[in-house]
Amino acid sequence: MTSATTTPIAPGSSGIRRRGLMLVLSSPSGAGKTTIARTLLAADDRLTMSVSATTRPPRPGEVDGRDYRFVERAHFEEMIRQRQLLEHARVFDNFYGTPRAPVEAGLGDGRDMLFDIDWQGTQQLAHNARADLVSIFILPPSVAELERRLRGRAQDSDAVVRGRMAKAGDEMSHWPEYDYIIVNHDIAQSVAEVRAILAAERLKRDRLVGLAEFVRGLRGEE
Repeated sequence: MTSATTTPIAPGSSGIRRRGLMLVLSSPSGAGKTTIARTLLAADDRLTMSVSATTRPPRPGEVDGRDYRFVERAHFEEMIRQRQLLEHARVFDNFYGTPRAPVEAGLGDGRDMLFDIDWQGTQQLAHNARADLVSIFILPPSVAELERRLRGRAQDSDAVVRGRMAKAGDEMSHWPEYDYIIVNHDIAQSVAEVRAILAAERLKRDRLVGLAEFVRGLRGEE
């Protein structure tokens, strides 16, 4: 883990600074991940959404650099060759991926980066940056409730809902690969649990830069 410039953990902390972390939320569609992510971002100004790069064209209302970084396919393929992506995947005819440079810059500045990605992307992040990763899998309280939530959104046809339900079983089979598991019975409670995890992970010893020097000073060893 590098120790680039990082944000102080508290005013007057005598030089102790904190490296940021990568907070990953994954879940099957309909389990509440997106709602949890939006609530966290609205409540915590130390948390920033990681912006993915994609080769698909912008949709109406999407803004480059806010929703996605829109790039040409040749550029994306060059980013893969140059190892400039922390994770990437092909979805149908388009590519999606996480640019390495802005994430590493954010972590170095002590900012926490939030990722809304699936288990495959999480595996790649674990391979490329395990020390910075905190992964949480969101489970629905039951299969019936998951289907109820999907149908309650009134956004998808019956065929799409059936497809999402069929895919959910495979996605949920990867729960053992995650650091934390939350069963989303209630959004407010689930958000509180994620915030508790985040608070604890921010205090992990290995993320506190300058801690050893601070303790040596307390012991009069400097």
